[in-house]
Amino acid sequence: MRRKPKRVKRNLLTVFTAVLSLTIIISAIAYPKDDIPINYDVSTADQVVATVATEPPVPDSHIIEGIPVVVQDYYKAGCETYACTMLLQGLGYDIDEHEFVDKYLIRRDIYYGDDGTMYAPDMNSAFVGDIFTGCGINSPAMAKSMNNFLITQPKNKLARAVNGHTLKELCDLYIDNDIPVMTWVTTYMMESYEKMSWAVNFVDENATHKVGETMAWRQNEHCMVLIGYDKDNYIFCDSVAGKVVSHEKELAETRFQEIGLQAVVVK
Repeated sequence: MRRKPKRVKRNLLTVFTAVLSLTIIISAIAYPKDDIPINYDVSTADQVVATVATEPPVPDSHIIEGIPVVVQDYYKAGCETYACTMLLQGLGYDIDEHEFVDKYLIRRDIYYGDDGTMYAPDMNSAFVGDIFTGCGINSPAMAKSMNNFLITQPKNKLARAVNGHTLKELCDLYIDNDIPVMTWVTTYMMESYEKMSWAVNFVDENATHKVGETMAWRQNEHCMVLIGYDKDNYIFCDSVAGKVVSHEKELAETRFQEIGLQAVVVK
């Protein structure tokens, strides 16, 4: 059999290479890289392999188990103390509301001056009045009071105010990670309103007012422990109701904002 000259072989190889290159160029023009969905992997010059996106599903419910409900049956103005007691007991600390009030709660009295002016502390610095009839305490002073207790414990955890977040953001940051949150809302999610005011006579590093300035308190302010959520509601341990309660998300967000977006976590 007669063999083809080497030159013919080289020519055929050149033509084949040219055709292959042209095919690749035409494919690149017909299917530019920018048109390929991001979930595709270009694994070869002439083959596109589909891959499956694996985004984790967003949960529509979560609840933290093991947080007790302590009924607010003694300190009628002490919802913050009951909330912190529930949270601390749920985290394994041996503390009740009576020990907390007696040993750790930062509190200052209300009194009237000779001119009839009411004097009381900045709520960010101390509990206002007595624990039975007073006005309450804001998150920075409550976290500081809780730390008076926590620094005596071996777990090396501290309380801190985490103000400025929505309830949704608190769920994303803490509830989904099984960290319960003390939240300042209102009793039974009733509307709050300014009830009384006073001249500030006690401040600390957390104060938002200066001595002599006027501070106001909102009626129906209440503190509960946020422990979860479902599609439509946020779920709380409520000392006044004496049970775990659910409140519609939009309403709860509104009441939470009325009281200043205040919250405390222990971690």
